[in-house]
Amino acid sequence: FAKMDHHHTELFDEAASAAIPIIDSFNAQDIAITVNGFAKMGHRHPELFDAVAKAVLPIIDNFNQQALGNTVNAFAKMDHDHPELFDAVASAAIPIIDSF
Repeated sequence: FAKMDHHHTELFDEAASAAIPIIDSFNAQDIAITVNGFAKMGHRHPELFDAVAKAVLPIIDNFNQQALGNTVNAFAKMDHDHPELFDAVASAAIPIIDSF
């Protein structure tokens, strides 16, 4: 849907509602793809983005440069401020900055 630029509000709301309870089972790529789909469509779902931020913090070391960049970019596109997430991404990015 996002790739084809076809926004379906009910589908995105239902997808968010389904993802939130299981977000802790998502890996770095799953998380980046999920938030990027929402950001590409401009579909705001603060509860999903808050759940994602909470889920990312304990697994941030599993994120490669692409997943870090894509995740934080989605938050920025949606103007969803989460200082703790942005600080964690910055800290995780510093040791791998040469690979960006």
